[in-house]
Amino acid sequence: MRAGTLLLLRHGRTAYNAEGRLQGQVDIPLDDVGRWQAREGAAALAAAHRVTRIVTSDLVRAADTAHALGEVTGLPVTLDARLRERSFGPWEGLTAAEMREGWPEEYAAWRHGGEPVDGAEPRAAVGERFVEAVEEYAGGLARDEVLCVVSHGAAISTGTTALLGLDVETWRGLIGPANVHWAELRAGGPDAVPSWRLARYDAGAAFSREHWAAGPDWISRQASA
Repeated sequence: MRAGTLLLLRHGRTAYNAEGRLQGQVDIPLDDVGRWQAREGAAALAAAHRVTRIVTSDLVRAADTAHALGEVTGLPVTLDARLRERSFGPWEGLTAAEMREGWPEEYAAWRHGGEPVDGAEPRAAVGERFVEAVEEYAGGLARDEVLCVVSHGAAISTGTTALLGLDVETWRGLIGPANVHWAELRAGGPDAVPSWRLARYDAGAAFSREHWAAGPDWISRQASA
């Protein structure tokens, strides 16, 4: 037995997102825009899918996004540390300019597909823990059920890569979805390789990218500009 549909939902915006800072496992909360995104995104996801179970990273930005979906669906939320964002060690909380200034060679290597600074969690380790958690929860559901996993940008892009049977060490074809946007994967047949197939990526509520990033007051600000 296994869930037939898997949704991987990224958390709402934080102050670090707005400032362009690398978050990693810093436990930073949603900002006002992020809380609005969580509510709107939850309504859009619930309208598109009949979610059966919600599991989330235990970091507060993901957990609060998951609870917004729980309020819409009436489902409880399960926290699991295996769904946390990738740890980026000493780079956490820094902007790209700060990383580039302090670690120019390491930053350049990372931007060209290599591993980041020493002390960061290896990409393969992220994929392994993410897949382990997903398969555990999906395995407890039936084919007509839908599992929603709430997580983080790098964890979702890496986890999706691993779930599709691609080499997370060398394949860099996905970026993390936008805040409160999701990937939709569908289970293949019993002997299918890979066992999950990507149906949609970066799906979300029906707002323009500018409106979504700026928050609920964007239209009134545009009108008064």
